[in-house]
Amino acid sequence: MLKISTFNVNSIRARKELIIRWLTEKEKDIDILCFQEVKVEEELFPYEDFKKLGYNCYIYSQKGYNGVATLSKIKATQIIKGIGDSYFDQQKRVLTAKINDIWIINTYAPHGDLRGTDKYYYKLDWYAKFLEFINHNFSPDEKIILLGDLNVAMEDIDLWDPELLRDSIGTMEEEREALKKILNWGFVDFFRYLYPDKRQFTWWDYIGGAIWRNEGMRIDYILATQPLIPHLKDIYVDLWTRRRRTPKPSDHAPVIGVFDV
Repeated sequence: MLKISTFNVNSIRARKELIIRWLTEKEKDIDILCFQEVKVEEELFPYEDFKKLGYNCYIYSQKGYNGVATLSKIKATQIIKGIGDSYFDQQKRVLTAKINDIWIINTYAPHGDLRGTDKYYYKLDWYAKFLEFINHNFSPDEKIILLGDLNVAMEDIDLWDPELLRDSIGTMEEEREALKKILNWGFVDFFRYLYPDKRQFTWWDYIGGAIWRNEGMRIDYILATQPLIPHLKDIYVDLWTRRRRTPKPSDHAPVIGVFDV
């Protein structure tokens, strides 16, 4: 079995103690950990703490914001940093690793902003360039897992209150269409494939105790290409790290996928 997790940690240094407790006390036995928003220079990532747990660490990050890290108990044979575009790669958002015969694309999509703002257009342009990167470098016939914080709630079932949140950041139709183009290239939304009617969130605002009322959004995904579909066994959101008061949790919870490979 292969267990892989995506987790927007919202600062690896702020969350390191919590993550190590989660991995050791809860005996997670995760083979590949994909973090987003590590928010640290690559040389300052806490390599040794994770090496002690058996992980090889591959980092693509920057000071203060963004940044992705892929930690694997299996050594990667190839690493691709960024999406091959000097403008968009100023923000460190995509790290691709070849692990055995599977490509792992660890992704932190832009948050965006209100319609018509610069950040709104940046997000849509980034998604278009990201799709170009995938199309130019991979084939849907390959074994690929694309996972991470994609900052889009694909359907209304992925929102705690679709009417209240309609047309807000992460729910706008043009954002959903941008993500659907990625799926249409050849990916399957692992969670929705196995659980078509289940309402499950991965992010909850810090304000007002949203986690305790389950007022959240599903914006963290594990996507897989068709060759991996027969190997999908389970996917779930682990709420243990989010339902903490100390140390302070990330506003996201990790998503864990299980493959029989």
